[in-house]
Amino acid sequence: MKKIITIKEEYNSLEKLQGFINKKSEYNSNIQYDKWEIRKDADGNMQKCIMVKKSAMHGLKVYFLDDKTIELSYAIPNVFLHGWFGKSQKAYRGIDEIILGKIKDAVLIGSQKKAFNEMEQIFTQATV
Repeated sequence: MKKIITIKEEYNSLEKLQGFINKKSEYNSNIQYDKWEIRKDADGNMQKCIMVKKSAMHGLKVYFLDDKTIELSYAIPNVFLHGWFGKSQKAYRGIDEIILGKIKDAVLIGSQKKAFNEMEQIFTQATV
């Protein structure tokens, strides 16, 4: 689950956006390196993102695409749980991994979509 949002200019950095999140919501948030998708910035360094945490199983990863545009994407904040329940990044998967992945996705999709929609509502006041 992903969503791209254009935000107000006053929230044009991770620090300012995190301050907004902390003020407007009850969720925990922190700035950290994006360990879910290893993305790099223009200098070749690992890019940072904001992790908005509803629980150990439900979170929202927020990062800038450009100065005014952010992308929200669902992520499992806990690294251990992400390893078990997250999307597999392996290039080659066996048939058993594919089948178990589809079953896992079917079971979890409802709660993940609900959590994503709840956390996404934080950003309605920051949009243009």
